[in-house]
Amino acid sequence: MVEPIDNSSENQIEKFKIKKVLQNLAEAKGNGTSMISLIIPGKDQLSQINKLLTDEYGKASCIKSRVNRQSVMEAIVSAKERLKLYKCAPNNGLALFCGNVYDEDGRSVKKYTIDFEPFKPLSQFLYKCDNVFHTEPLQALLEEEDKFGFVVMDGNGVLYGLLQGSSRTILQKVIVDLPKKHGRGGQSSVRFARLREEKRHNYIRKAAELTVTHFITDDKVNVAGIILAGSADFKVKLKESDMFDPRLLSKVIKVVDTSYGFENGFNQAITLAEDALKNVKYVREKNLISKFFENIATDTGMVCFGTDDTMKALELTAAETLIVYENLPYYRVVFKNPTSEETKVLFVKTQEAADNLKYKDKSDLEFEKVSSGLLNEWLLDNYKKFGSKIELISDRSQEGFQFVKGFTGIGAFLRYSNKFLEIVTDSSKQEETKEENDDFI
Repeated sequence: MVEPIDNSSENQIEKFKIKKVLQNLAEAKGNGTSMISLIIPGKDQLSQINKLLTDEYGKASCIKSRVNRQSVMEAIVSAKERLKLYKCAPNNGLALFCGNVYDEDGRSVKKYTIDFEPFKPLSQFLYKCDNVFHTEPLQALLEEEDKFGFVVMDGNGVLYGLLQGSSRTILQKVIVDLPKKHGRGGQSSVRFARLREEKRHNYIRKAAELTVTHFITDDKVNVAGIILAGSADFKVKLKESDMFDPRLLSKVIKVVDTSYGFENGFNQAITLAEDALKNVKYVREKNLISKFFENIATDTGMVCFGTDDTMKALELTAAETLIVYENLPYYRVVFKNPTSEETKVLFVKTQEAADNLKYKDKSDLEFEKVSSGLLNEWLLDNYKKFGSKIELISDRSQEGFQFVKGFTGIGAFLRYSNKFLEIVTDSSKQEETKEENDDFI
């Protein structure tokens, strides 16, 4: 049994879907001010929104440009018609976008009418008519709620880092040259010791000041927690120092000893503090893929990877948990026999290949292309039909990058051994061969 990345896996999927929608909306360009962006919080009355649209329709009739006037009025009518489908605003609010999209030559190529309820409540109302769609309130939904600050400190310097979701950011790196202890100096040994302690004191003071700079904004701590790490005792002295801001001290959730400093220490600190960061996507992602690699290394037969093997396992309902790269480049193309219900599904890596792909059977009969689209989008819409779970991963962690580059970015934990799948597949192939021979006789 494989534990899912977290209890809010559905939220991660919704985030991915909204991200794709927002990407398409951001690329859309209109003509004049004919593109309507309407963001409605959950508590707003739709009757008031309809009244607003009616007033805007009246104002649009005064636009001098005939083409722009007609486009704006059509978009407002589309918005009003779409609102009729709702008796009241959904609990989390409603996002509605209407308008004609134009190409670079100024020709109308597509009419957009998109509405959806986000997975988190909307708090900001927005109504705009422009030549682009405005999605700013929705962009905030894609941000991870919890951020964690890291201070990796040793005798060579200090690194400040930030971990948010699957994003790891280095904020600042400071290198220092502190004097070491030595037995020479004679009568000057006391002075050397005093200078050494003074420089160490100034180093801790500077580190405390930079910690405030990075993790306090507008007199408020901007992270959910702080992890102090390093290979020497500087991190402990920083925490116990009177110079360390009390507001930040209350946010220190763990102190860990690392074998390295700077970037390597940052990576090791994330691993060592994973019990305190178990709800952060970056850590959950690392743990999930590490478990996947362990199964491969020990040859348990309980995982598969690659498009063909993973989709085969999914169709046989053997895939317990799918692992899919969020930017998986594969396209799923479906062909259908024009004289029967037989279908054939192929996978290619580019949109161009999907557009030009054709399929013929053994009798040289060309199949009709039924559909074509990104494989990860199809999986998100259909994985539940096969009794599977799905986890979207990024390539920001070392493990995620290795999974994407070395294992094609798609795989699965299985309910039973892949050796059993091979037996089932071989049996089905033998049945097909037997049927072909019977037909020939």
